Amino acid sequence: MIDDLYSARILTLAANLPHAGRLAAPQGTGERVARLCGSKAIVDVVLDEAGRVVDFAQDVKACALGQAAAGVLGESVIEASIDELRTTRDAMLGMLKSGGEGPTGRFEGLRVLKQVADYPARHASTMVAIEATLEAVEAALAARTRLAGAA
Repeated sequence: MIDDLYSARILTLAANLPHAGRLAAPQGTGERVARLCGSKAIVDVVLDEAGRVVDFAQDVKACALGQAAAGVLGESVIEASIDELRTTRDAMLGMLKSGGEGPTGRFEGLRVLKQVADYPARHASTMVAIEATLEAVEAALAARTRLAGAA
């Protein structure tokens, strides 16, 4: 039953979105929309010299599942690298689509969404914040590379 998806933990995460809003001067911005339901995430990041996230903001308009994923992400994203974010995205997709166990390490909390695997129509909304964050970090790294090349 779909009501089983909305556990107290998921509803708490959805209601308490860390780093909500936008950054005044992001180095990279990512935006993702789940076409099926319209869930949307816009993420701004600032990276340190090693390419790790040091500042983060997210504007997420999604169902409780998308908001919950964004909540876990917001709790754990500071100091994350692009490799960790890619691994997390891949582990989430594996969990949702192939019966995988889900992310480990700093993003292990996303496993609370494991039951979403049974509801394919909810997969995209669960992924919008993760995909937007990865896009924002990639944009920040690309901008850094362009600036270095111009110098």
